[in-house]
Amino acid sequence: MDMNMTRYEQPMPSYQPPKKRRFFSWLAASIIGAVIGSGLTLYAAPMLDIPASFSSTKEAKETSVSTETLPLQPTKSVTNNMVAAIENVTDAVVGVVNIQRQADFFSDSVQDQEAGTGSGVIFKKDGDIAYIVTNNHVIEGANKVEVSLADGEKVKAEIVGADPLTDLAVLKIHSSHVKKVAVFGDSSKLRIGEQVAAIGNPLGLDLSRTVTEGIVSGKRTMSISTSEGEWELNVIQTDAAINPGNSGGALINSAGQVVGINSLKISQDGVEGLGFAIPSEDVKPIVEQLMQYGKIKRPYLGVQLVDVADLSDSVRKEQLQLPGDVTAGAAVTAVEPFSPAADAGIRTKDVIVAVNGEKVDSVAALRKYLYTNTKIGERVQIELWRDGSKKTVSLRLSERGQ
Repeated sequence: MDMNMTRYEQPMPSYQPPKKRRFFSWLAASIIGAVIGSGLTLYAAPMLDIPASFSSTKEAKETSVSTETLPLQPTKSVTNNMVAAIENVTDAVVGVVNIQRQADFFSDSVQDQEAGTGSGVIFKKDGDIAYIVTNNHVIEGANKVEVSLADGEKVKAEIVGADPLTDLAVLKIHSSHVKKVAVFGDSSKLRIGEQVAAIGNPLGLDLSRTVTEGIVSGKRTMSISTSEGEWELNVIQTDAAINPGNSGGALINSAGQVVGINSLKISQDGVEGLGFAIPSEDVKPIVEQLMQYGKIKRPYLGVQLVDVADLSDSVRKEQLQLPGDVTAGAAVTAVEPFSPAADAGIRTKDVIVAVNGEKVDSVAALRKYLYTNTKIGERVQIELWRDGSKKTVSLRLSERGQ
């Protein structure tokens, strides 16, 4: 049985499926990703209790027995809170259209054609500019991008910046088109069972700003494949229905705050209610950098790597000369000239197993540690195996292109 990880745009621009390794071991092995929605990525909102209402206890005069009855309908306060929250955010959710140049089948001409649709959230107005967050995979490969607003108007959008690893992108349009701006909440305060709603454009713009309701089912870390390599994406799991075209849409709490950007789902026969959103606590610093620099500035080693776990026993023993008990790590397949790794003397066939004393058992784990725990210009200690011996190498991280 195959399991597909689907991004929520319709149809999806080209995107490689994520490799599912450690998540949901009871499901079949293959997972497809798509950044950023269809729709990764991959926790923001104030704490809210889901009140359980009970009818008042009645004394049964005939038998003197107390009874309690569960209500058949949710309390008005809970329902009204979520309805008000949805109304507060809906107009800030937009459709995003990926337009690519494609050859006409019947002629030699090249025409702009719609390659896919997704969703986005207007999160900031600054003078004449309004900013929209969406998934990277929604706009990846686009020659042009259009935004469909709540009133049906379509306007041209400019890509400010995009980050394939986190599956996030920022667009901008003229602020005169914007009437509503969404507010980010604190996803770190979300609790399991808390009510949330997903807003987006499932199956295209014809069903724009569709709302589905559910709860926070869990907080996870998932391995995905992106156009820039493997990545460990933090996600909020929800049972709110998410369908193709929802990528880049809003996951909101009952306070009307955006706590996540819808990005992934598990798609398999017999599997329902497994949708995922990138938590707002991860979204906010990424979009701030994209607005400021147009890209994410990350520490740079200057090596190409493969997972040791993916190599055969003979390769590990004969070519890498690893001890029998070393079956994980990141093996160096190439070193870029004049890079920090080259300056530190790192070679091909070296196997990196730790950074600053922190064990790394895969390429994704190494990248995650460097990108979240170190800074450009910082000196780090890298532990590696070379020719059957363990060594420690010190190097100073730089920014790519420096």
